[in-house]
Amino acid sequence: MTLPQCDTPPTPQRTADLRERHRIERERRVRPEGPGQYRPTSAEFGYFAADPYIGAVPEREPLHDTVDVAVVGGGFGGILAGARLRRQGVARVRVVEKGGDFGGTWYWNRYPGIHCDIESHVYLPMLDETGYVPEWKYAPGEEIRRHAVRIAEQFGLYEDALFSTAVTSLTWDETAQQWVVATDRGDEFRATYVITATGTLTEPKLPGIPGIEEYQGHTFHTSRWDYGYTGGSPEGGMTGLAGKRVGVVGTGATGVQVIPMLAEDAGHLYVFQRTPSSVDVRGQRRMTPQEAGADRGGWAAERRENFLRIVSGEYAEQDLVADRWTESAALLEKLLPSFRRDGEPDFEVAYEAADHTTMNAIRDRVAAEVTDPATAAALQPWYRYACKRPTFSDRYLPTFNRDDVTLVDTADSHGIECMTARGVVAGGVEYELDCLVFATGFSVGASGITSGGLPVIGRDGVRLLDARAQHGPRTLHGFTSNGFPNLIQMGSLQNASSVNFTHILDEQAVHAAALVAAAEEHCAVVEPTREAEDTWIGICAQGAPDHEWFHAECTPGYYNREGRGRPNGPFAYPHGAVAFHDLLRRWREENIIEVLQAKASASV
Repeated sequence: MTLPQCDTPPTPQRTADLRERHRIERERRVRPEGPGQYRPTSAEFGYFAADPYIGAVPEREPLHDTVDVAVVGGGFGGILAGARLRRQGVARVRVVEKGGDFGGTWYWNRYPGIHCDIESHVYLPMLDETGYVPEWKYAPGEEIRRHAVRIAEQFGLYEDALFSTAVTSLTWDETAQQWVVATDRGDEFRATYVITATGTLTEPKLPGIPGIEEYQGHTFHTSRWDYGYTGGSPEGGMTGLAGKRVGVVGTGATGVQVIPMLAEDAGHLYVFQRTPSSVDVRGQRRMTPQEAGADRGGWAAERRENFLRIVSGEYAEQDLVADRWTESAALLEKLLPSFRRDGEPDFEVAYEAADHTTMNAIRDRVAAEVTDPATAAALQPWYRYACKRPTFSDRYLPTFNRDDVTLVDTADSHGIECMTARGVVAGGVEYELDCLVFATGFSVGASGITSGGLPVIGRDGVRLLDARAQHGPRTLHGFTSNGFPNLIQMGSLQNASSVNFTHILDEQAVHAAALVAAAEEHCAVVEPTREAEDTWIGICAQGAPDHEWFHAECTPGYYNREGRGRPNGPFAYPHGAVAFHDLLRRWREENIIEVLQAKASASV
């Protein structure tokens, strides 16, 4: 890994001053309840999670049939799993999705200004297979959603799909060697294999503001945008907001995109900010197929592998994407445990110096683009680069130069103090609002499986959540667990991750399909031994980097459990996504039979 060089290395005193500034700014924002400061969109707040796009849910009779594979989740993880299964000839693949169509987070998130912040030519999966070439360097949300539909249509996933349907339980039937899948629509069908692809950004969350239920104005969450109220579309034109006082809570990746759009159409916009994002240059532009290399076969796979190598700290002869992700890739070391430090005894010193250089440039950009000094100061981020997910925009900062936009910094009160029937109270001031938009994101990593809302019951009636509570997470490669035959889990647990998660999901989908194919070929079930789990946990633990100290010092956010830290442990493969994908390929070629167990005698 090569760290960016500092023009002028910071002096020890300057470094000490910056650390103290980081500490002070952190303490202004940290809250003692940690993640408990948020509340789920359930019970009395369940209407925040209702589907605004489907209209009346079509009536249908409950299903009691049998399929080859049930896939829980219709986002890119589930779509890619289904596509890879269909490519190898699996006949009946049933995707069950809570939304009204395929797309996952891109089905739910349709707010104005939505784009992906990873280059479209590496983010959109299966471009080689579908022949599609994105027009823009960073694709808008609707283009991404339509590409999800394109893949599902091309691989026949609509045939058995169930939409507007939530899986309520998964129960292993040892006698039949099948999973019984129950849903909230009365379905109780069977599947030989189950693949869970429930995602990491599925459960919207609300701030636990006292009095939130008292507010009499209009409210909604950005992941359920109410165009019936605002008018317009993701491209803007929200005529329903003309003359209205609109507030938005949240200035993370979503807020950075939606705030400029709201400012264009609202009568007056109030932005309630606890912690400013680091906002780097986006550089959005159209790209020709030739620029992306799409005039040759296999171009997309080559491009996304090149991007993965660079952001994982691996060597690449050329940077094909060449954006701010790849330019700042070395600073991702505290998020992605893949960077090699051989021959770098002073790594942390160099890392901190490079961090200072990057963050100083981001703060300087704020000062240059925002004319009011007090507003500019409030928008400057004082934390390390890897403490919060970086954002990218060419429109966000100039928005605060408008007379009809007010930034309300809530750091000194650790957030909004309360809500009234008329609006929001921050810093002792009541801001009367006609509409309040929650850009407060999702409970990252939360799903029905991890929360217990979707019980998974394996052999001998053992619940997956209970097994993890007693013994900790136990898997082989993050996919399979002893006691839960033919259950294949997609996600980041004891797996590998990267900033381009669709690439990770596609590699996982390939692996999941290979596990199914091997089980069918050998007339077996997919289930690792306890010994195989122990070996994998040891591999994850042995090389796990010590990043706990770093995140304990970070400003609060979802990376560090709202200031409570990010504990070390055997939770991820420690050598990065590139090495992990190579490991899986070799294992499939040489050792995949190790995860296969003989079927129960009663069913043979």
